Amino acid sequence: MRDRFDAVREQIALNDEAIVAAVNRRLELVTELWHLKKELGLDTVDPDREQLLRERLAAASSGPLSPVGLDRLVTELLDLTKRELGAVR
Repeated sequence: MRDRFDAVREQIALNDEAIVAAVNRRLELVTELWHLKKELGLDTVDPDREQLLRERLAAASSGPLSPVGLDRLVTELLDLTKRELGAVR
C-alpha cells in the first residue's frame, strides 16, 4: 500500500512539473505570436480566438475536470499569460 502511495505522489509531482513546463512553453510561443502580430499591425488580444480556445478545450476535455473547472482554468491561463507578458490591447 505504501509503495503505491509513494508512486502516486511521484506521478503527481512529475505531472506538476510537466504543467509548469507546458505553461512556460506556452509563454514562449505566445511571445513569438505577439511579435508577429505587432509586425502585422494586429491587436495582441483576440477575444474571438480566446472563445475558440475555450470551445476547443471544452470539446477535448473528457473529465474528471468539470466544465466550470475547465472554464476557470482557461480563464486563469489566459489572465496569467497576459500578466506575464504584459498584454496590450
